[in-house]
Formats: sequence, structure tokens, C-alpha cells
Amino acid sequence: MPVIKDALRTATEAALSKAEAVPTADVPEATTEETALAGVSEAAKPNDLADTLTRGVIGGKATDTLEKLSPLPLTYTLLIIFTVILICLCACFCCIRRWCRRRRKDGKKGLKGAVDLKSVQLLGNAYKEKVQPDMEELQDNMEQEADEQESKQSEVKLGRLQFKLDYDFNANNLSVSVIQAEDLPALDMGGTSDPYVKVYLLPDKKKKFETKVHRKTLNPVFNETFNFKVPYAEIMSKTLVFAIFDFDRFSKHDQIGEVKLPLNQVDLAQTIEEWRDLTSVEGEQGQDNKLGDICFSLRYVPTAGKLTVVILEAKNLKKMDVGGLSDPYVKIALMQNGKRLKKKKTSIKKCTLNPYYNESFTFEVPFEQIQKVQLYVTVVDYDRIGTSEPIGRVILGCNATGSALRHWSDMLASPRRPIAQWHTLQEADEDKKD
Repeated sequence: MPVIKDALRTATEAALSKAEAVPTADVPEATTEETALAGVSEAAKPNDLADTLTRGVIGGKATDTLEKLSPLPLTYTLLIIFTVILICLCACFCCIRRWCRRRRKDGKKGLKGAVDLKSVQLLGNAYKEKVQPDMEELQDNMEQEADEQESKQSEVKLGRLQFKLDYDFNANNLSVSVIQAEDLPALDMGGTSDPYVKVYLLPDKKKKFETKVHRKTLNPVFNETFNFKVPYAEIMSKTLVFAIFDFDRFSKHDQIGEVKLPLNQVDLAQTIEEWRDLTSVEGEQGQDNKLGDICFSLRYVPTAGKLTVVILEAKNLKKMDVGGLSDPYVKIALMQNGKRLKKKKTSIKKCTLNPYYNESFTFEVPFEQIQKVQLYVTVVDYDRIGTSEPIGRVILGCNATGSALRHWSDMLASPRRPIAQWHTLQEADEDKKD
């Protein structure tokens, strides 16, 4: 019995052990497989989320194509593509920036310092004349301006002058006092003038007197007296002239106006003190004393420091030869402080009073010097045997006056553009002949 009990117990325990061994062997395998799958699914969750967003933005077909072409995940592939594009854009930006800098440096070569074109334009006034007009337009406008000036001469007021005359019959002495002037026109850039008065007798002009120059005023008070020794028998044939000029240090003085007083029309037996209106000099002189007109253009390039003068033509020049004609040519001189820096001249046109040139000349004038130089344009009558005589002259520069100053100011106010203008020739002073 005990033996049978032991055998049953052993069999029961063996069966129980077999029954327990079967599930314990299967369960770990199932558990390990599920755990691995769960780990893979957990690891794949972020990438699945990114892939889902990428598919929504780019599109399903594009993402499928990228997945097939690239072994990497879609997110990494797109990140690499974006980085490459960004690098290319940065490289293009750097190249463009470097090219712009090099172009600026090339534009500034040959200059000691940068030139501000606004400062050049500030040198000119608000005058806006024609910019390289045609010759026909210049001719028409010249005639129109002449007609307008003739029609408005009576309306233009040049101011007036107060003077006093006292003749001493015993000493044969004419005492002339220049008292004052008022309402004179402004001929300088600052809106003022530097007036002085010349006093002389016609027709001889042997003795001339000048008052002191009064700076920057349109109502000068002179109070200066001058004496002329003239016998009474001759004084009736004389004409007393008061000529008012605007003083300029480096250029020809512009005449503002004049007062002509024939002495046979006044009573010298008593002291005379009165005011007289100034009259235009050109209107009194008429065509006999006109020297002619010249047309030329000016062009200044501040960055290159080049001044270009184009002599176009002249007309109605004064007759200098015996046959009633002239052999004119034009001299252009660049001056500074009374010294000639450079000069050039045109060809000679034979036997004409209306020469046509159309010749160009270039002077090197740095921007720092453009306000200090003057340009002398002189028309000269060529003489093969004797000395060539100047017919007339125009002086341009920042110290010029009238139309010459306007032309120079227009040139500075319009850099790089040629400005053409007509000018009336003025007398060339003896001490300024070249």
C-alpha cells in the first residue's frame, strides 16, 4: 500500500509539472514578441506623426516619390533639401553684394574724394535755360529776346542819380559833385551790387574821375566832388556823363546805366542840384558800337573734373578790315587769380561777320577749383601782317555778372548736360589782351 501511494504521488506530481511547463514555455515567447512589437510601434510614433504632417503639406504622390528615391526618412530628406536651397541663396546674395561693391569702387577710381552732386547743384541758381537747344531754336529765341528787350526798355528802371554842378567863370572851373544814387538793380549773386561812378566829358574823354566803390548796396551815398578846367567858350559843346558801374574784382565791370547831360541845355550861372533817371547804355549807343554776339555751350562733369566748351557760331561782328569784313577766330582761356592756366583757339574763318565753328574744347578743372576759375571767350580778328585785334570778349565764372553769371550757374546746376546760350560781346580791356 505504501508503495502504491508513493507511485500515485509521483505520477501526480509529474503530471502537474508537465501541465505547468507547457504554459510557462509559451507565455514568455508571446510576451517577448508583444513587447518587441510595442517597442517598435512606440518608436515609430513620432516619425509617423511627422510623415503624416509632411504628407498633408506636400501631398501624397510627392512624398511617395521621395520615399522611393531616398533610403532616409521623409523628414530628414526634406530637411537636407531645404538646407541646400538656403546655402545656394546665401551664396547668390554674397556674390551680388560683392559685385555691387566692386562696381561702386570702379566708379570712384581716379577721384581723390567723393563728389556730392547735390552740392554741385546748389552752386547754381534757380535759372533754367535751354539744355543743348537746336541752332534754329537759339536763333528764334535770340530774336524774340531782342524784341522783348526793345519793347521793355522803357519799362526797365535802372535807378536814379543825384548830382550838383557849379561853374566858376573866373577860374574856368566846372565843379561836379556826385551825391548819391538809389534803387539800383542787383547784378551780383547775393542780390546786391558794388557800385561806383565814372565822371567825364564828351567828346574828348581826356580826363576821367571815379568815385570810391561802395560794397553790397543798392542805395550808395558818394558825396564826392571833381573839378574840370574848361573855358566857358568850350563848355557849351561838352556833354557831361555820369556812368555807374558794378565793380567785380576778377572780371570786367558791368555798367548799370548812365546819365548824359548836354551842358548847353543847363544854366551854369547858378548852382544846379537835381535827380536824373539812369538810362540803358545799349539803348543809347545803338548799333554803331555793338561788337556782335557769340553762341557757345558749357558742360561740366564734376566726377571727371572736365569742362567742355563748344564754340557754335557768332553773328553781326564788328567790321575790322578795310573791305568791311573780318577774319574772326575765337580764343578760349582758363584763368585763375589773373594767371592763364591754359588756352585754346578755333580755326580762322575768312572774310565773314557771321562765322560758324561748331568746335569743341575740353579743360581739366577739378571740382575743388571750379568756383575759383574764370573762362575768357574772346573773338579776335586775324591779321597776317600786323597784330591780331580783339573784337570783343565774354568773361564767365562765379564772379561774373549778368547773362555770363546765369550761364555759369546753369552749367553748375545741371552737371553732365551741355547748356547753350547767346552772349553779347563786351569791350576787351587793353591790359587784358592776350
